[in-house]
Amino acid sequence: MAPSCHIRAMSAAPPRTPTAAPDDILVFDRRAVARNRARAATGLAAHDFLFREIAERMIDRIEDVNRRFPLTLDLGCHDGVLGRLLGATGRIDTLVSADLSPAMARRAGGLALAADEEWLPFAGGSFDLIASAGSLHWVNDLPGSLVQIRDVLKPDGFFVASLIGGGTLTELRQAFLAAEARVEGAASLHVSPFVDLRDAAGLMQRAGFAMPVVDLETITVTYGDVFGLMRDLRGMGEQNALAARRRRPLRRETILALAEEYRDRFADADGRIPATFEIVTLSGWAPGEGQPVAKRRGSATHRLADALGTVEVPAGEKP
Repeated sequence: MAPSCHIRAMSAAPPRTPTAAPDDILVFDRRAVARNRARAATGLAAHDFLFREIAERMIDRIEDVNRRFPLTLDLGCHDGVLGRLLGATGRIDTLVSADLSPAMARRAGGLALAADEEWLPFAGGSFDLIASAGSLHWVNDLPGSLVQIRDVLKPDGFFVASLIGGGTLTELRQAFLAAEARVEGAASLHVSPFVDLRDAAGLMQRAGFAMPVVDLETITVTYGDVFGLMRDLRGMGEQNALAARRRRPLRRETILALAEEYRDRFADADGRIPATFEIVTLSGWAPGEGQPVAKRRGSATHRLADALGTVEVPAGEKP
């Protein structure tokens, strides 16, 4: 961990007080999220394939931006996989790594601290770049976190984050529901509700980012059985942390039914089962002078069809 004096120097302004979130949006137990990450910290390297893939794809986006980022924040750093890739780009001078779990922050090394994404301990206008790979999907107040991220960026600073999307682990969700209903006569929540692509686009605009871009990619991983998937989820610190999660252990019969339902519903010809991960990536800029501004709707002086050398077809005549 970095000496605390470094953090105070970066946080000259007093920490902002987070807006109290209504009970109905407290979806996640943040203490459970921190515990899950702490338990996963030492063995993460054996299970971090998803974080590595997300980080590598994010680096491609950052390298498309033709500028340096002297002071960069890796928010939700895990063991520092994104930070190491950022350092290799030669685009940054100083990297700050922050994670909800102190154990994860220590694994990242360098200038690192434990910090909550829902209450950022940094002064406004601190960073040239804030990047987050696979962490913000555990935030209860995502709109509030995005506003704080925009605030701690310097004017014209860049933000990019990849988080888990709504279609993630759809196979596990369906198999769990079927297994519990079959064995126990009722179903409980085991897979988190994740952000939707359309919702994410609106959140970026509401948070005040300039030129926001939101897109979605799908990563599919196959396993020999559901137990391999569950080991990886635990090893990544990504197991169930819902506030309304089931607290008693699953019955052995339910676990066996889960494996059977997953296999029967989704196994391929070789008997392997898929696990789908949707990755929603957000990017945008803190408002700053000299940024491009979209023109007023209807103010165009040339037809797009002329520029493309095509014939315009009125909407009513399209098949």
